[in-house]
Amino acid sequence: MKPTTDTGGEVPVRHHDVDRQHEGELIESGPRGSAAIAGLLARFQPSAPRPVDGAGEAGDRADGTPAWGLEQLARAIVSKAAALLDVKEIDTETDLFDAGATSVDAVRLVAVLDRELNVRLSLDDVFADARPRRLAQRWLGSPTRRPPSEASTATQALELPAAPTTSAPTTSAPTTSAPAASAPAATTTASPGTDRTPAGPVAPDDTLPALDDHAEDLSLIMADLAAADRLPWCGDPEPVPPRRVLLTGATGFLGGHMLLDLLRHSDAHVVCLVRGDDVQDAERRLAKALAGFSLPWSAEIRRRVTLLPGDLRRPRLGLADEQWELLANDVDSVVSVAAAVDFLRGYPSLRRTNVLGVLSLAELAMTGRPKPLHHISSIAVFNEIGIASMGEDDPVAHVDRLTAGYDKSKWAAEAALRRARDRGLKATFLRPGGIVGHTRTGAYNPHDINTGLFSAISRYRVAPKIDYSNSAPVDWVSRIATAVVNEPSAWGQNYHLTGRPDTLTEMVRDQELGGLNVRVMPWDVWLKDFLERCETDPVPELEFMARVLRNPAGQKIVEASVSAPMATGERTEAFVARHKLPPPARYDAQARLKSYERMARDGLVILPSRDDPPHLWFRETMRGKVGPVDAEPGTRCTLALTLSIASMYQLVQHRTIDVRGTVSCPSLHADPLTVDDGEIWVRPHEGVPHRHSLDHPLLRYRLALRDSDGNGWWLEGWKTARARFDYMKQARTLTVRVGREGEPASLAGTLKVPKKSYKREQIDGIRVNPKLSMREQRIAKLAWLSWFSTQLGQGLLEPTLRAGAEMLDLRPDAIDLDKDRYQAKLKKWEKDRKQLR
Repeated sequence: MKPTTDTGGEVPVRHHDVDRQHEGELIESGPRGSAAIAGLLARFQPSAPRPVDGAGEAGDRADGTPAWGLEQLARAIVSKAAALLDVKEIDTETDLFDAGATSVDAVRLVAVLDRELNVRLSLDDVFADARPRRLAQRWLGSPTRRPPSEASTATQALELPAAPTTSAPTTSAPTTSAPAASAPAATTTASPGTDRTPAGPVAPDDTLPALDDHAEDLSLIMADLAAADRLPWCGDPEPVPPRRVLLTGATGFLGGHMLLDLLRHSDAHVVCLVRGDDVQDAERRLAKALAGFSLPWSAEIRRRVTLLPGDLRRPRLGLADEQWELLANDVDSVVSVAAAVDFLRGYPSLRRTNVLGVLSLAELAMTGRPKPLHHISSIAVFNEIGIASMGEDDPVAHVDRLTAGYDKSKWAAEAALRRARDRGLKATFLRPGGIVGHTRTGAYNPHDINTGLFSAISRYRVAPKIDYSNSAPVDWVSRIATAVVNEPSAWGQNYHLTGRPDTLTEMVRDQELGGLNVRVMPWDVWLKDFLERCETDPVPELEFMARVLRNPAGQKIVEASVSAPMATGERTEAFVARHKLPPPARYDAQARLKSYERMARDGLVILPSRDDPPHLWFRETMRGKVGPVDAEPGTRCTLALTLSIASMYQLVQHRTIDVRGTVSCPSLHADPLTVDDGEIWVRPHEGVPHRHSLDHPLLRYRLALRDSDGNGWWLEGWKTARARFDYMKQARTLTVRVGREGEPASLAGTLKVPKKSYKREQIDGIRVNPKLSMREQRIAKLAWLSWFSTQLGQGLLEPTLRAGAEMLDLRPDAIDLDKDRYQAKLKKWEKDRKQLR
């Protein structure tokens, strides 16, 4: 209820310091999109509760806050969330993200609850557990009061046939004991007003202990693992390559690439489980997702793909009983790629997709004819800070030492499937690390931790101290994973798809070779520095990373990643060698070039520029004479320039060289003029000759000059080539025109590089970033000389080759033209001879 004035009018309630209604209106009316989401998320920070408006239905407490009951508040949150998401079938135990909420919706919900219910939650509260009952408990400060048993939730979401209880196989079990699971209750979709709390009074709010999220997570994990013991028994699948594959996650980054690789490298037909209202809607979603990753979607691909509308979050994938039975008997292999990858959401919010959905796929694989299940897991199952080793068969982390909901969900999925293995399931664990961009198309995942780190490093030129980067490009991960799916002898094992891990030294050298001078900081110092930069100068493209690192669980994920040991994969390496697949290679500067270009276009990465310290530089001196245009030059002019490049990327992509230095010419000014800004284009216009000319351009100089009086000047010059053999002279000669800023040229002339200084300055005088080793400096120098010599040589030879082609022109029209000329000469000779007679 809203307070009223004495005259009966409503009084808007505002915080003393913040106009929350205005913020809520901005959020609700604001634009959508990645930048908009980042801006919206940045608006909300956790803060202390505030006074609220008048009495609620349960009355007010002495401090002015409403005396909400747990169920009353939970139902109120359900009502607001249902209106916000425009859905009806949610109750107090429905995770709002499972109901379709997005990050923007989470922001809007926080605003709505604060404005309309005076319930002030933080975004971290919503991400940790988006069930309305848990949100109500957080606000009221009540203890966790699960319905008849949260353990039953696992079996409610996954309706499995009853089976005799068996002892669980040995796993990395939690050290904290969990409460016993009670018998499952029937699954129903409750109305917003349904009460699922156990009978009994709720203690007064001010005497309740704080919530223990970690203990509840462990209880839920134990309940989910118990669900695996109710899976059916099955035998071994037929050891033949699959002919009909069920694939989940085809709209995701890795799943989309695996779909195309399954079609390229096998004869299998692929059934894609895609969320959608019908087949047409599912196809639109899939086609749009593939296009976003630069992957094709054509009639030929569509012929070998069947779209199956479904939902991994729902019991039996959201399929009717007939569809379920038909699918179980139709496919002969199941590939589980789909996952909710969110580093801020808690285990209760992720389990329905990442754990219970995987168990539904396991049940499908064990129903009807036995089928192998290939599960895309993650090395996040090792994300325990201080873990000693990460081998394919090494023990995974202790679950009670994992802090992030995502890590716990991947751990629980593997633990449940290990139990399913004991019941006959042939389950393969494929564990990627960081999945980085495609080496050829440059497609990348903007919500990957590695993408965020690369973006932060390129923008701020500061890197955290990293032991190893266990990451591999998506094209390699997809190729190896699909090869395992197609090879029966490889089924049922663990594989690490982490490529060849990078060391910090290698990564820094890659950056320096590319022209980025990066400083290294300890993790805690880098974290503080990064968050301070984001606070003082927010960058929308980095908001995702900033949001992760502001969250304690997100910090632990990234810290565990940067301090993790090298992930080893002897079994994967042997498999790759045996089947002659692409070997694991470093994701070095050359491999990530396409992704960096694409990330730069999207604003995530800042490539080296002329504002950075130069990667390579040398001097160039030219002397000659200039004079008035169309007159004989008579005034001496000297150019003392320093030519530099920020990175080899600048050369290869743009073919430009940066210029600094001075121009000395008494006709311009008594003092030398300074080069404010200058560039040289190498073989501009691909060396096409000037119009109505035989001159082929080699280099074009464009300099902005400033004299000591502050006046602006410009200089433009060309080095050109003709069909002559004085190549060295042509490469050293520059034709220039000079004029005042905004005016036409007033001076023109020719300058040359002295023979004696050419080799001394432009070959022996090349200098490279001193931070590189001597070997790397030599490589950089040779790379420059090789590239520039190739460009210059091509430019010098083009006019000669063109002249030769014209001389040997054997086209019919050219031959006819020669005949006509010959006949004309004969006629003229006959005419002259007659005149002489």
